[in-house]
Amino acid sequence: MTAGTLPSTARTGLRRGGIELLQFVRDRTALIFSFLFPALLLLLFGTIFSGDYDHPGLGAARVFSASMIAYGIVSTAFITMGVGIATDREDGTLKRLRGTPVTATAYFLGKLILVAVLSAGEVIALLAVGVVIFDVPLPSDAGRWLTFGWLFLLSVIACGLLGIAASSLVRSARTAGAVLNVPVVVLQFLSGVFIHPITRLPEWMITVASIFPVKWMAQGFRSVFLPETAVGLEAGGAWERGWIALVLCGWCVVGLVLCLLTFRWTNRRDA
Repeated sequence: MTAGTLPSTARTGLRRGGIELLQFVRDRTALIFSFLFPALLLLLFGTIFSGDYDHPGLGAARVFSASMIAYGIVSTAFITMGVGIATDREDGTLKRLRGTPVTATAYFLGKLILVAVLSAGEVIALLAVGVVIFDVPLPSDAGRWLTFGWLFLLSVIACGLLGIAASSLVRSARTAGAVLNVPVVVLQFLSGVFIHPITRLPEWMITVASIFPVKWMAQGFRSVFLPETAVGLEAGGAWERGWIALVLCGWCVVGLVLCLLTFRWTNRRDA
């Protein structure tokens, strides 16, 4: 194959994304766990913490249905990306791909396609539980769905890029899931995903959570799926969509820089 006939990076990335999806679907255990676990958590939280807040019609299940979309995206994009790359590095897949027309950009694009599709499926599963089990209404305003669109896109990109960077921190694929789950679980509690309203948390926790993207992701999804009367439950007393977009864009840049600085094709012991 000559240089002139080499496929473009975008085309190669799309093909790589198809391969990644096919490989993931064939792993039934990973497929079931990825979609079932966050939905199961929503079912448990929504059932245990039943009842309304001080706002009429604002049930705990509705709040969790919105907030836990952030958890679904983080657990899918960040952990799936980090574990997947750590596994590819350890079993030699990355080393083999380095000698093919698949560039690093195409490889990452394929992985981002994988986590984007999985995250979309995760969101659908969570909303299905919310609508079917807890009778959560979906927004009818097109503007809210537009907010959902850019919020979902920025969230997946930011978490995916951070997952790529985090993959370099784990020593082996066997421990990758355990290592990457620690910051994810901690940030869920700090960011008010599992505890709402977030104002129940100490002020210093809210301040720390505001540095990271999860708090803003959860707040953004609540702004999409909760009524305007719920805005008073937020730490700042407003949805702050401008800040949400700014913080998530900032983390996309940080994630990209960390990828460029930390990504390795081989394990340290093989270097």
